[in-house]
Amino acid sequence: QKMTVQDVPRAFPTVDVPDHAHYTIGVVILIVGITGTLGNFLVFYAFCRSRSLQTPANILIINLAISDFLMSITQSPVFFTNSLYKHWIFGEKG
Repeated sequence: QKMTVQDVPRAFPTVDVPDHAHYTIGVVILIVGITGTLGNFLVFYAFCRSRSLQTPANILIINLAISDFLMSITQSPVFFTNSLYKHWIFGEKG
């Protein structure tokens, strides 16, 4: 028999959070996501356009910028959307 979250009382306790807190966090995450996306894209663009920046030490920085860029474009929209709906919108499997 498969066990679910409903079978374990208080497995994931919830807290009543005011609506404005969800919206405030959503707006902050949206700003952070846009800033992170644009900023990291500009770092990558500058690295590709300037030969003097293409040093072995800067490859680590570009690696971090690409990773952060990918996190910004994949995680910020999901977190922002969930904040607007005030719950996880992708269902149990998501």
